[in-house]
Amino acid sequence: MKKFLFVVVVLGTMSCLSPRQEKEKVQRYGTITGLKPDKIGYYKSLHAQPWPAVLQRLKECNVHNYSIYLRQIDSAWYLFSYFEYTGKDFSADMKKMAADTATQRWWKETAPCQLPLPDALQKNETWSPLEEVFHTD
Repeated sequence: MKKFLFVVVVLGTMSCLSPRQEKEKVQRYGTITGLKPDKIGYYKSLHAQPWPAVLQRLKECNVHNYSIYLRQIDSAWYLFSYFEYTGKDFSADMKKMAADTATQRWWKETAPCQLPLPDALQKNETWSPLEEVFHTD
């Protein structure tokens, strides 16, 4: 009986630790870019039916819980994105994604809709990183 209780306690402890250990591996990213007002409808329609190959590549590159939000501030429109990364080499996974032909075609559809902020333009990028100031589990 003591051995059984020990096994139950150990397994119970391990199951409590596993999610916590897994959460420590998650890196969260928030980014922002502008959106051309005349492209809002097209941008929304693209994301209403994302291409399966692009979604698959996101998974293969360890990107999860990817969300994009739209907000008007004054007369300008902005997109805010959030995703979680669970891989071990973010740079390598992003290079893998950028080399994917389906993703490249997707970006050719979405890029003309977007208005990068000045810091992103200087780096020839579309999305500007945001600083995480608060997170809770």
